[in-house]
This record gives sequence, structure tokens and C-alpha cells, in this order.
Amino acid sequence: MLKQTLFIGAALLAMSSCRNQAAENAVEPVEVHVLHAQDVDPLSPDSVISLLKAGNERFVEKQNKKRDQLEMMKESAVDGQHPLAIVLSCIDARVPVETIFDEGLGDIFVTRVAGNVVSPDVLGSMEYACEHTGSKVVVVLGHECCGAVASACANVQAGNMTQMLAKIQPAIEELGDSLDHKSAEFQNLVVSKNVDNMVERVRKESEILNELEEEGKIKIVGAIFNLHTGVVEFK
Repeated sequence: MLKQTLFIGAALLAMSSCRNQAAENAVEPVEVHVLHAQDVDPLSPDSVISLLKAGNERFVEKQNKKRDQLEMMKESAVDGQHPLAIVLSCIDARVPVETIFDEGLGDIFVTRVAGNVVSPDVLGSMEYACEHTGSKVVVVLGHECCGAVASACANVQAGNMTQMLAKIQPAIEELGDSLDHKSAEFQNLVVSKNVDNMVERVRKESEILNELEEEGKIKIVGAIFNLHTGVVEFK
């Protein structure tokens, strides 16, 4: 009886060890598919926003998909690009847009300028994305601890930066002097207000994008990236 019990115990231990070994040896699936027109065309703007939110959740949970970027590049060369959205982000090196939304090669357009400010060139890029390639969402993405916003709050005047930072000044003026302009609290309020202002500029200064949004073909939205948590909060 003792021998039988020991045999059963050894068998169970061996089975458990095999299962653990199999789990360790399991190969994580690698994403190689790039988006095609047939993938993006049926999607609504709201469903694309949901996909971006889900990707950010994976990033926050450290569950980003594994991708073969080279193979994805080769596939995209055959059928072109069909990104889900275009994101206007700050140039800040701590805001890697594709990474924080866990999107792969060809999934989103990204245009970057300090302070995520709107200009005719930026609007033209957005119009190209939505009108000609079928992107469903325009995201103006700000982030806390923004150096461009801090410079605007300090009224920095320096070369071409002067004109760029002037685009952030309306947000500062609208918030007034209730808080110290050097404080992180005030500057983060400016970040949020500046995103709102840039969203409205997109609508007002691009007839194409405004019409597409009114027709329900796209959405123009703002969002804020939290450097401390990794969370993107959509407005």
C-alpha cells in the first residue's frame, strides 16, 4: 500500500512538473498582421476609441502584444497603410505614442510638435489621414509635466519657439491668476485647457475635418497622458 501511494505521489509530481515546464516553454503569439482597408472601414469612431483605450490598458498592465515589426512592414508595403486614428502629440520623449496605446506598425498616424499645438501643416496631415486613408479618430494628446507648457507659463521668448508657445497662451489667460503659474497644479490645468483649445481649433480651422465629424465619419477628441501611471484619460 505504501509503495502504491508513493508511486501515485511521484506520478502526480511528474505531471505537475510537466505542466509547469510546458507553461514555461509556451511561445507567446507574435502579431504579424497589419491593418487593411477591410479591417478599418467597418469600424465606427467610437469602436476605434475603445480599441485605443484597450491598448492603453494593456500598456498599463504590462501586457503589450509581441509584434514582428519587420514582417508587418513588409506586408504594409504591399497594400499601403490604413491607420485607425491620427494622434497629435507633444514631442516629449517620455510619450511614445504607439507604445502607450499598444499599437503596431501601420496602426496609427502620429504627428508631434511641442505643446501638441495645431498649425496648418498639422491640419493638413490630419485631413490626409481621415479624408484619404480612412482614419476614424483625431486625438489631441497632451501630457502632464509638459515642458512646452511650463515655458509658455514662464513667457519664454526665444527664436521660433516664441511663435509656437504663443499658441498655448490663450489657455493660460483663460485660467487667470488664481494659482501660481510656476506650480505643477496650474501647469497641468493649462495642459488640459490647451488640449480643449486645440480640439476646437481643429474643428474651426479645418472645414474637411469638421464636416467629416458632423457626418459621423470621424470623431475629434482630446486626451491626457499621465506620466506617473501610464493612463491615457480621454475627455
